[in-house]
Amino acid sequence: MSVLVVADPWAGLDPAVDSTVGLVAAAQDLGVAVRVCTPEDLTVVAGRLLARATPVTLGPRVRGDDHRWLVSTPWCHVGLPETVDVAATVQLVLLRIDPPVDARYLHTTYLLDLVEAAGTRVVNHPAGVRALHEKLVALRFPELCPPTLVTPDPAQVRRFVAEHGAAVVKPVDGFGGLDVWLLHDDAAARALAESATAGGRRHVIAQAHLSAVADGNKRLFLVDGEIVGAVLRHLEPGDFRIGPPSAPASVDAADRRIVAAVAPLLARHGIATAGLDVIDGRLIEVNVTCPGGTSKTDALLGTDLAGATLRRLLPTVLPTVLPREEAFA
Repeated sequence: MSVLVVADPWAGLDPAVDSTVGLVAAAQDLGVAVRVCTPEDLTVVAGRLLARATPVTLGPRVRGDDHRWLVSTPWCHVGLPETVDVAATVQLVLLRIDPPVDARYLHTTYLLDLVEAAGTRVVNHPAGVRALHEKLVALRFPELCPPTLVTPDPAQVRRFVAEHGAAVVKPVDGFGGLDVWLLHDDAAARALAESATAGGRRHVIAQAHLSAVADGNKRLFLVDGEIVGAVLRHLEPGDFRIGPPSAPASVDAADRRIVAAVAPLLARHGIATAGLDVIDGRLIEVNVTCPGGTSKTDALLGTDLAGATLRRLLPTVLPTVLPREEAFA
């Protein structure tokens, strides 16, 4: 039994918080061998996808006092890379490239289509990642969302802010809280709208600001359309943007209503893992490209979201490798 993780360069991941590292740790706890590669390690020969893949073994780690894991130094052992026929040797491929879904990301999904066609599961489904833009897919359910505008026109953004008093504005192709703006109905709004839209050359999403965000932004973790966990994230001190997981969250009727509406769409497109962001019972975003937050939540709350995810995604698990502490020795 083995898993291939297609991700950004392994050495650049932060083992204290990164959800991809958390999934690798969960796989190893289940006795599953893990190899990693980047998009640049993929090749097609005679219609078969080959990967120059590197085996990795994580060292011991324990929960810290917050959302971070305390890891050993060095935190992992990296083996020698070898070229493998992905569909012939791997039972599950995890597509874990950070957004945005740019040309590099899209080209990777087209290559991974060959693996899906050969019968090996890729999570999330490459075609589904292409079909469901995580910043825009929520807008298919306007009744679940706050008032929202998508436009490159700064004048429209300015009118929207005037209508709602304040709005959060972010680029359609943004990620990680970068280039996110909070506009108020004041003299600065037009200039900020012009900057956010690059003078009318970049589409942005403007959403009415919800004051209830002060009580927390809830992340719902979904696997195959079912909620496997939830956590609250609060505003960073002195910032209007959301910080890391900070408190447990209950799942209420509004959350279940949102999931009931969104889950069939995710299933149709093969989106097995997703993170839904909810504020005051309103759907804000549907994260599908590289859903994160599970490792931080597991560290904070002592949950096992990464393990629950892997157990749902893998075929019958057989112990094929040593426990990671012994293998790391």
